[in-house]
Amino acid sequence: MAYTNKLNVIYGDGTLGLSGDDFHYIFSYERGGLESMKINGKEWLYREPMPTFWRATTDNDRGNGFNIRAAQWLGADVFHKCSQIQLTVDGQKFTELPIAPITNEFSDSMTAQNVTIKFTYETLTVPATNVTVEYTVTPDGQVKITMHYYGHQGLPELPVVGMRFIMPTTAEGFDYDGLAGETYPDRMAGASEGTFHVDGLPVTKYLVPQENGMHMNTRALRITRKTTLNNADHDTEPFSLKISQAEQPFAFSCLPYTAEELENATHIEELPLARRTVLVIAGAVRGVGGIDSWGADVEPQYHIPADRDVEFSFIINP
Repeated sequence: MAYTNKLNVIYGDGTLGLSGDDFHYIFSYERGGLESMKINGKEWLYREPMPTFWRATTDNDRGNGFNIRAAQWLGADVFHKCSQIQLTVDGQKFTELPIAPITNEFSDSMTAQNVTIKFTYETLTVPATNVTVEYTVTPDGQVKITMHYYGHQGLPELPVVGMRFIMPTTAEGFDYDGLAGETYPDRMAGASEGTFHVDGLPVTKYLVPQENGMHMNTRALRITRKTTLNNADHDTEPFSLKISQAEQPFAFSCLPYTAEELENATHIEELPLARRTVLVIAGAVRGVGGIDSWGADVEPQYHIPADRDVEFSFIINP
């Protein structure tokens, strides 16, 4: 892909815009996140990506009471409080966000070589802890995202630590480089490594909807869509978003439902119509157990202690 050697930087009154050849990103100070990610004219975001702490509970989780013990994380997954935003442009950190009237100091032809914007979120738990999400954008449109969960004593164990992306329409399918089939930390032993294709966004048809569709130790992922919410866009050619590992492989799930939608349904026919793509990129995933569903907990090595820091990174490639 051709690209210029500089990012175009637009300092808005409540937003930061970054653009280049064939991409345009908008970060919202008010909403506390990346509110638009348009690549080759196609929008990839329906909601701002946010930290996620909840995976839908399983029969095993409910059998051992984990859903009750971890309930705080469900609320923290639904509601987010952005407490701080830090902006660094070409190594120079802004002491305050460039909003009006500071924006009057900038023209519409500002450029940069490297921009980092870091959002700090305070979890709505008792006690509270912090999570940071840092976006680093370069002139080729590449975005490196680093999430850091700060461990805190006194909180229940976590179901998952990750980032959730909600995309405007359902994907045609996805391709990934990692382990075959559905895998979890305690469900990896029989999985072979390779490159795999999945048609659509399959949901395991449990009698009671629950967590499904995770893929561990992933090196690269490509999600393909054909439709948008833009009524003026009549192009039906497939288009893709590519995500790759940074320092370490990542886990992901790609489903048509959020964890809350799965959690809320007591039978599969209660799930809503599939309209969007919900991508979770995770740095830590709790095991799903399976010794029995009448009280046996997940093995200790597959828990996520709340007092342990979790940091992971991944890269979005336009």
